[in-house]
Amino acid sequence: MKIIECVANISEGRDRGKIELMAEAVAGTRNGQLLNVSADPDHNRTVFTFIADPETIVAAALALCNMAITLIDLSRHEGVHPRIGAVDVVPFIPLGESTMAEAAETAHRFGRAFAQHNQIPVYFYGEAALNKNRRELPDIRRGGYEGLQMKLEDPAWAPDAGPCTFDPNRGAAAVGARFPLIAFNINLTTDDVHIARQIASEIREAAHGGLPRVRALGLFLKSRRIVQVSMNLLDYRVTPMSVVYETVRKKAKQHGVKILESELIGLIPEAAYRDAAAKDLKIADFGPHRVIEYYCNTSIDRPCKSC
Repeated sequence: MKIIECVANISEGRDRGKIELMAEAVAGTRNGQLLNVSADPDHNRTVFTFIADPETIVAAALALCNMAITLIDLSRHEGVHPRIGAVDVVPFIPLGESTMAEAAETAHRFGRAFAQHNQIPVYFYGEAALNKNRRELPDIRRGGYEGLQMKLEDPAWAPDAGPCTFDPNRGAAAVGARFPLIAFNINLTTDDVHIARQIASEIREAAHGGLPRVRALGLFLKSRRIVQVSMNLLDYRVTPMSVVYETVRKKAKQHGVKILESELIGLIPEAAYRDAAAKDLKIADFGPHRVIEYYCNTSIDRPCKSC
């Protein structure tokens, strides 16, 4: 069976009413399955994870993202997570018998329809990139929302779909196709954000001696008065979760602090945590419901598998 997963990152993580309306938009799509909603008030961001066949997934993503556009005023948005739009990032991931090429084609269909309907600039990234300079998400997001108007004035950054105009209420969107990544955050027993930033700068792939296929930021969580090393593990086969956790633990110890807990945003492939028990990684709220195969095996007549 062909299955596409969508992991939409929306710039609203505080207003429960708005989050519920967006979740209902996905859940109301025929044959679409909403699997997880991860909202964070400090990031002011919600990640919606849902699966469907290639045709239905576009309808479900449009239902969610069109609703988000009507609910969010990005000019009033505050949060520690980088963003360029009310609908910030919409990646499509091939599962089951789907191919990456099909995921990229799905991203293009969604991105063009979303851009046309809402008159919003859209950039394609990852395996859906149409421009080699836009393959990496950080390149598209560089400068953030605050620098987006100037970016859109540069002919080199004309969007792949939609108008080349800046709407302060909506911003722009990045739409892509990719391998399943893991959004993995580690919270530390300190309120010193400089420690988290230092650790993040040392472990990210771009750093000398950093971890391959790992992106990281150091953030202060105001609501909890602690700091966080917020990470995307772009390929858990290259750098497993256990390696990331142990590296952060050792570096935190050098600063005299400990790991309080870790957390996942959205779901992970079963293979991603086989090398270490969830309890050893101090993952909060972990169980079968955080594993993508759990839903595929119970709701689809053929087990899904990572691309």
